[in-house]
Amino acid sequence: MTTAAPVKTQYEAIIGLETHCQLGTKTKIFSSSSTEFGGVPNSNIDPICMGMPGVLPVLNQKVLEYAVKAGLALKCQIAPYSKFDRKQYFYPDLPKNYQISQFDLPIATNGWLEIELIDDGGNSTRKKIGITRLHMEEDAGKLVHGGSDRLSGSTYSMVDYNRAGIPLIEIVSEPDLRSGAEAAEYAQELRRIVRYLGVSDGNMQEGSLRCDVNISVRPVGREEFGTKVEIKNMNSFNAIHRAIDFEIERQIQALENGDRIFQETRLWEEGKQCTVSMRLKEGSSDYRYFPEPDIPPIEVSPEQLQRWEAELPELPASKRDRYENKIGLSAYDARVLTDDRSVAEYFEAAIAAGGNPKQVANWVMGDITAYLKNEKLNITQLPFKPDGLAELISLIDAGTISGKIAKDLLPKLLSQGGSPKQAIEAAGVTQISDTATLEAAIDRVIAENPKELEQYRSGKTKLLGFFVGQVMKQTEGRADPKLTNQLLNKKL
Repeated sequence: MTTAAPVKTQYEAIIGLETHCQLGTKTKIFSSSSTEFGGVPNSNIDPICMGMPGVLPVLNQKVLEYAVKAGLALKCQIAPYSKFDRKQYFYPDLPKNYQISQFDLPIATNGWLEIELIDDGGNSTRKKIGITRLHMEEDAGKLVHGGSDRLSGSTYSMVDYNRAGIPLIEIVSEPDLRSGAEAAEYAQELRRIVRYLGVSDGNMQEGSLRCDVNISVRPVGREEFGTKVEIKNMNSFNAIHRAIDFEIERQIQALENGDRIFQETRLWEEGKQCTVSMRLKEGSSDYRYFPEPDIPPIEVSPEQLQRWEAELPELPASKRDRYENKIGLSAYDARVLTDDRSVAEYFEAAIAAGGNPKQVANWVMGDITAYLKNEKLNITQLPFKPDGLAELISLIDAGTISGKIAKDLLPKLLSQGGSPKQAIEAAGVTQISDTATLEAAIDRVIAENPKELEQYRSGKTKLLGFFVGQVMKQTEGRADPKLTNQLLNKKL
């Protein structure tokens, strides 16, 4: 009698993200010190952010506005009444030994955002991810770990307090994510939203956007969550993706081996491509929250809320939907064009100037994007304006120039700007659409290539491309491609 093989347990991951986003205000959350990145260490400090005795924090009005706008964009309920709290813990780069944050009455709760995943075939899948809460808080400073002291031989660390008091919003998702790919896309969509709003630059390399991942696994079908592990130290969306995928496999392997999973904080080691244990996780009771006595409660009036909501721009998800359903672009094209608000605005301005949407999309995503990357420019710095691109496309459509001529002219237009029509006239490179001129060029090409002519007429019709290329060479790329093909077919 044979024994049936045991059924392998199927697992699913339960993932939530805590995202810290630095708000793009010029001054700190409770004081007037600058938030400029990259300043001399300990140059952007003051008695308030250093926690000196007797000083009183005052909430930056712009921080409240940006937090509310972010909450509205994430479909959150904005609290008419909220407050700040003290979160007690000692850390060398936290001068006061407590952080001013929001605990039980945050500024925004119960929201959501939609992510869109596109597979290799160009098919898109959409999923709503819940937002538990969004709250305001101050950042801590930064520890800089040095080498050894030459006299004592001991290692040392230095503290830069420039970041102390930098305004943050922390956005906590529901545990609705199931894979590294979903989590990375969620984080990217968050960054798109805050950049569209203009409330943050979202630069991960400068610490303006930082994501901590909470992850557990459980057998498929079980309602109870597994033991949650937090992962820190991820500085890119790709790292978020890879760290989660690694941790899912690590936890599944532990369960399969009967090992215990601890509630802990782990770090992502980029060099080793793995997570490593950092410390056991604290609970909220360890922080001994209590209401911040020096800052009065926050009240957002209906009039304020209505004004800030009216100032919200069209957001990335709405643009993608409009580009696909009203303009007729593919999901992939819509995604690329809406990733950066300034690119989307350039695209829309070119359409408004008369450019064909699909052709505008191709030029923006192709040659223009390549030029910007090579020159390390933002599209807002481009001398070649959207109406110039629309004019260039109209000249191609009218048969004045060919696509090849346009590509040859583009580098100069991108670097210097100006009118494509004037550039064409100055260069004398209008497209040749005169039948007699083209027939003369074709006759010369046929006469100069008798061997290829014989092969073509014996059945090797793919040589048509060779003849087209030779005509283009004869005319320095100015021959009308469509008319050239027609005349060649007739002559051959």
